Amino acid sequence: MATAVKTRSPILWSGNGVLIIEPGEDEDPELVFRRACRRFENKKIEQDEEGRVYILPPAGAESSSQNGELTMQLRLWAKRDGRGKAFDSSAEFVFPSGVKYSPDGSWVSKERWRALTRQERRKFPPVIPEFVIELKSPSDRYTKLQEKMQKYIANGVELGWLIHPDKREVMIYTQTGVRVLNAPDLLRGEGPIEGFELDLQPIWEDEDFE
Repeated sequence: MATAVKTRSPILWSGNGVLIIEPGEDEDPELVFRRACRRFENKKIEQDEEGRVYILPPAGAESSSQNGELTMQLRLWAKRDGRGKAFDSSAEFVFPSGVKYSPDGSWVSKERWRALTRQERRKFPPVIPEFVIELKSPSDRYTKLQEKMQKYIANGVELGWLIHPDKREVMIYTQTGVRVLNAPDLLRGEGPIEGFELDLQPIWEDEDFE
């Protein structure tokens, strides 16, 4: 159960390693978000439709390595393909519903990227990535990630992959529905990222170093 942390408004709550800031009734959610960014500098911070701010715990070493593998493959493909830009988990996007999310990996077409001003690119850009990846870490609740993926799709994301390493399961989200793959070795991109192939073997298998 979450435990209240005594502080000035907004109220802070902590539970499962996540710090949640609940804005007061008269507080501007955008102001609360900016204040949290200043106070928790270098932390991964997200915000939901209700204005609640989530300060997320750092990833464990295994999850960090797996995420690095995902974004490396996506970046290398995006560079060869040339139609868009790939981002890692440090990029935060502002979606039409007002949520501010940092997918573990994402891809934005050059057309959408070029429509942003230079100032917007340097902050949290108000742009919808065509493609997002979320990787479940041990501290994540799977149901919450599934809800998050549905919100991505509702906000206009065309394709999303939710990867559960422990279960070796991938949930593929599109505007027409959701499908589940069990222990695939390879994920082939479709729609906006047609031509991208994600090798999942490094994710499924632990690496041993001598």
